[in-house]
Amino acid sequence: MQRCLPLSLLFIALAGCTLGPDFVRPEVAADAGYSTHNLTTTARADIDAGGAAQRLIAGMDIPGQWWTLFRSPELNALVEEALRANPDISAAQAALRQANEQVYVDQASLFPVLNGNLSKTRQKVSGTTSGTASSPILTLSSASLSVSYAPDVFGGTRRQIESSTAQAEYQRFQLEATYLTLSTNVVNTAVSLASLRDQIAATGQIIQLQSDQLDLLQAQRRLGAIADTDVLTQQTALAQTRATLAPLQKQLAQTRNQLMAYLGRFPNQDKGERFNLASLHLPQELPVSLPSAIVEQRPDVRSAQAQLHEASANIGVAVANQLPQFSITGSLGSTVASGSTLFSAGSGVWSLAGAIAQPLFDAGALEHRKRAAVAAYDQSAAQYRGTVLAAFQDVANALRALEADAEALKQQVAAEQSAQASLALVQAQYRLGAVAYINLLTAQQTYQNTVLSRVQAQAVRYSDTAALFQALGGGWWNRSDPDPQGRPDRFGLPTWQELMPSHNKTAPAKPTRLD
Repeated sequence: MQRCLPLSLLFIALAGCTLGPDFVRPEVAADAGYSTHNLTTTARADIDAGGAAQRLIAGMDIPGQWWTLFRSPELNALVEEALRANPDISAAQAALRQANEQVYVDQASLFPVLNGNLSKTRQKVSGTTSGTASSPILTLSSASLSVSYAPDVFGGTRRQIESSTAQAEYQRFQLEATYLTLSTNVVNTAVSLASLRDQIAATGQIIQLQSDQLDLLQAQRRLGAIADTDVLTQQTALAQTRATLAPLQKQLAQTRNQLMAYLGRFPNQDKGERFNLASLHLPQELPVSLPSAIVEQRPDVRSAQAQLHEASANIGVAVANQLPQFSITGSLGSTVASGSTLFSAGSGVWSLAGAIAQPLFDAGALEHRKRAAVAAYDQSAAQYRGTVLAAFQDVANALRALEADAEALKQQVAAEQSAQASLALVQAQYRLGAVAYINLLTAQQTYQNTVLSRVQAQAVRYSDTAALFQALGGGWWNRSDPDPQGRPDRFGLPTWQELMPSHNKTAPAKPTRLD
């Protein structure tokens, strides 16, 4: 007994070890940041819709439903509908459930496997073989329980569980990334719709202005005050402006169709939701997460981290596969020549076996698998660093865009106001004959361009605000909706519905409705 004690202690110690590197997340450089200068407040434009100055607050938390900061009930409803009905969300949720179930599959390898066996055999034996004149019929009944167990001596199974758990973590953050991308796309599409409607409305106002001017020119031509060339030039300008409506209307229809796809609807299921820039509030307080928090908040960084963790665990799996593999099997049962006497005295049978398998020659396959796992880890580490750099770049780009957008809108509003005043002055001068028609035409075209540019600059501020929320991770950590999770069953038996799915077993499966 005393001789077996050191061996038992050694076995317990080996069973507690786990080979391969323990995963540690790479640290971000202490001096990592978004910009060489801190942006605190953007410029303000002299316009109501989208003209407010935005204040950036370092360390401010992000709400889970960040799109509600635009204060549009219609937009909130569309985002919630998209998160419920978009096929990409359903696919990502199913992928997460699959990954969770694989974790349970791998966890089951830590436990013994118990199988029950029951058999009854009838066999006619040749009389020549049995040494008798007759050919007897033998009946053999047996029942047994068998147990098999593979001790995880070097931690290969635990590393495999660690790997599959990291894969589930990857799928979880892929789902979060899908949530974030979809919500941002819906917001940006709504902003695009609002911008296009405002551009169409502005173009309509310009067409009305040019039509009124054409009526005035035609009246002057009938009086002989001007030549035909002025009238023809104005007609050309009016036709050119009207021609710009068709591309805007086409883009509006295509953007509506894109929104329907995000919502999981078909194009003919448009319910007529309408947006304009005046109906969207521009958030005036914006969060700027600390650089050290980005690696925790960005779903793509967390996904890359999970892949790196998985690659680290796979090294341990490869190392453990190079070492001896242990297994224990046993069975206990009864075998009799009559089924009614099973488990009677003297009918018991049992077996117990232990085995150790050590690869002796495999032409270096296991060693190369280990080296491949190490190379895969190096690849994942480089990809993780690249993802972190891209995350900082996205935030820096969004902050710089907000600063530039505010200044651009301020100048566009000033240009529009100046062009409008100039047009009014030139119109008055033209009526008095103080300026040539070419001056009026130039003033009209300048005003038209400044109006459309101002509308586009307004929309860009909304879109780049949404881009900042996306770059910072979207606040998924503050969302309360549950992640789809699987749960392991105690016994691996099919359900009654799986055993009896239908009385008509030849009928094809009913297709899933897409509406």
